[in-house]
Amino acid sequence: MLKKLIPAVLALTCTSPAMAVVLGGEIVDQRGNGKFVLLNTGTPFSVGADNFNTDNLYAFDEDQNIVLTEPIRVDFGGDNGIIRQGETIASHYVFFDSFAGVHYGYVDFDAPVLGIAAFQDTMAATDFLANNDVNYISTELRGLEPGDRVWVDGQNPNRLWVFWAGSSPGDYIRVFTEKSLGAMM
Repeated sequence: MLKKLIPAVLALTCTSPAMAVVLGGEIVDQRGNGKFVLLNTGTPFSVGADNFNTDNLYAFDEDQNIVLTEPIRVDFGGDNGIIRQGETIASHYVFFDSFAGVHYGYVDFDAPVLGIAAFQDTMAATDFLANNDVNYISTELRGLEPGDRVWVDGQNPNRLWVFWAGSSPGDYIRVFTEKSLGAMM
């Protein structure tokens, strides 16, 4: 019986697509007409410098399942603002690139959120986790402005909430999750 099951299980394992590490998201309320968009990094694109100019909330995956060779500092989360050396993390980029708009929404990940880089210095220090197929432009203008908020859901550690008022050049953060079981190694 087991011999008959092994080929079927193997076939399912080999033909099933890998689960995405950013699972999805939604804009719950906004001043605008946007939606959540999961970007495919298989097609090269540029992010930053008003490159999108829409009311959408965007996310994409950066480097996945990287063992940190040194600790990294985060603006929100971590252990007193630090994700420890030796931790295996997955990196994701979340942004809102609007001319002028406000939105409240969330992004779901396949692993719990460990920390968030939300300001220029922490984002620049973690650029080694960027996606090599994405062109990051105007990096000196990344981060959040006063009044923007980001937090991890108290009931669901895999959900990140944002309340952002975007204007040129937009709002950009890097989100670090625990090891992603859905990412390809």
